[in-house]
Amino acid sequence: MGVAAQGLVVPLFTLLEGVRLELLLFAGFWFLLGALDELLVDLAWFWLLLTGRARSPRLERPATEELSAPIALFVPAWREAKVIGPMIRATLARWPHADLRVYAGCYINDPETRAAMEAGGAGDPRLTIVVNEVPGPTTKGQCLNRLYRQMREDEVRSGIRFRAVLLHDAEDLVHPDALTLIDRALADADFVQVPVRPELQDDSPWIGNHYADEFTDAHAREMVVRDRLGAALPAAGVGCAFGRDALEHVAQRRSGDRQGSPFDPAAMTEDYELGMLIGRRENWPGCKGGRFLRVRASDGSLVATRAYFPGTLDTSVRQKARWVHGIAFDGWDQLGWSARPVELWMRLRDRRGPLVALVLAAAYLLVLLTGVLWLADVMGWYPAGRLPVLVYWVLIVTTATFAWRAVVRAVVVGREYGWGEAIPAILRIPVGNVIAIIATRVALVRYVKALRGEPARWDKTEHDRHPEIEPQTIRRRAA
Repeated sequence: MGVAAQGLVVPLFTLLEGVRLELLLFAGFWFLLGALDELLVDLAWFWLLLTGRARSPRLERPATEELSAPIALFVPAWREAKVIGPMIRATLARWPHADLRVYAGCYINDPETRAAMEAGGAGDPRLTIVVNEVPGPTTKGQCLNRLYRQMREDEVRSGIRFRAVLLHDAEDLVHPDALTLIDRALADADFVQVPVRPELQDDSPWIGNHYADEFTDAHAREMVVRDRLGAALPAAGVGCAFGRDALEHVAQRRSGDRQGSPFDPAAMTEDYELGMLIGRRENWPGCKGGRFLRVRASDGSLVATRAYFPGTLDTSVRQKARWVHGIAFDGWDQLGWSARPVELWMRLRDRRGPLVALVLAAAYLLVLLTGVLWLADVMGWYPAGRLPVLVYWVLIVTTATFAWRAVVRAVVVGREYGWGEAIPAILRIPVGNVIAIIATRVALVRYVKALRGEPARWDKTEHDRHPEIEPQTIRRRAA
């Protein structure tokens, strides 16, 4: 390399090395803090496992008894003609309870979905199709409020009061034991959530299947810890039931009228918000709080909601952007914070998504810069300098904690989906990271638009596949 060229290159690489050091310190600090956060959850989880309070009980026989009181199932749908029929048909067959009423919501400008609902119901009197007079798409919260009003009108007409409202989506496959177990749990809780178990997708082994890793980690470990620590539980929007009195309390809180609408029509994640408002006993006098119900059926299957999740980058980014927008940004605005240490900790965890995405982006840029500087050193263009001892220790610790998190992820996924998925679960971690980075950027743009007055809109994923009607039994140890 000539002298003139070297005079230009050396300052450039000096600048790059300085940027790399700053990124190392920035990413290292937040990675260490995040590692401590996850380690605390892991320690709490292991303690609960050792003391027997985190093990999933197993039913001796199928839970098939009738409900103690009527329960309403809300299924909002917009352009779900491909999946809503099988969903309703399977739900009515798996839950033959006489006191179940299914309220399926569609829109006046979506006749295909309404026709699919009618075909799926096959004349079952427990199904009520509610046509939203407002052309779709509105928001999921608005559609749920329309179902809620219809339910109240039916109560006045029949003189029957529903005990609780259960939420599901059009693409869900319910577990046969779930409804009876939820009914039992509502005796001691105002909000009950069962796990979500994403279906594996052979045609999307990286994007589609990374949902299985993340939900299994959250619903086998974190939600169990939150439940046992008494923190408010976030609702997943499916497989979650809310006591009727609790819904009326939320409606009064929103509008000053107990007969009003409990679902926030402007929220991107109205389910998460509702779970947080109801899921802690200290929320109001008489509140029974929430409960996370992780149970194994008599055949060993997890009593959970099964569904296919987005399998392409675009659809996955859109879905996760909606989650980040609703949980991290709107959650901060609508729910605020808490002075209770455990509650503050969990809300920080819920809202850390944008910061995590920023740190991950810095880390991937750091990898790129390190590669450039290494190449410069090999080519003799610029001698790589030694990093401070502190930075080396940060790298060692963060690498060790990543390895630990990867092992935990592999174990929980392997136990649920089979050990053949343990290693792929580790390899899919970077995929989830990249999706999170892109989704956070999209969510931030949407949040800024919302602050400028742009109305909320149901930016949902359209589905074209539904799980098989019969659940697939996977041989595994009971967790």
